[in-house]
Amino acid sequence: MRVIGLTGGIGAGKSTVADLLAARGAAVVDADRIARAVVEPGGTAYQAVVERFGPEVVGDDGRLDRAALAGIVFRDRDALAALEGITHPAIQAEMARQVASHAAAPVVVMDIPLLKARREPMAGIVVVDVAEEVAVRRLVEQRGFEEGDARRRIAAQISRDERRAIADIVVDNGGDRAALDAEIDRVWAWIMGLPEVE
Repeated sequence: MRVIGLTGGIGAGKSTVADLLAARGAAVVDADRIARAVVEPGGTAYQAVVERFGPEVVGDDGRLDRAALAGIVFRDRDALAALEGITHPAIQAEMARQVASHAAAPVVVMDIPLLKARREPMAGIVVVDVAEEVAVRRLVEQRGFEEGDARRRIAAQISRDERRAIADIVVDNGGDRAALDAEIDRVWAWIMGLPEVE
């Protein structure tokens, strides 16, 4: 098994790259999906979040009211740190469990949008990259964002240069689908050349 970190800024096409790697035989462990699951009712972080932030962050359906929680944590750094202190260990534990469950796969991709550094057991990091203007255009045209909102979200993430600095290999996703397929062939060959881990 070869474990790879995959990251990229909003609008870069990281999910498409993850899908293309999966089509070549990789198992994908999706940090965003896990982050949502651990705070669902019955999830490993749900009760601790409710205890820390109170009933006002619980909707009528018993699930977390994400807007109410965001309204608290994005105004208060201590509250955000408390939320991360609850959710990050739960997310990391579930990611480790899922990676281990794919031990028979030739490649396991840890899809982590906010990846800032290599983590165990990653053998390498793939960064999906596009120019900011391309990302903005995609967010507006394909996901219905207002341009100003798209630019604010991009600015709130780590910079393109910071992401590229942690990359072992960069996927240029600024072209068409044929160009992306060629990039993924190049990345897959690189991945398959990495040593396997037990």
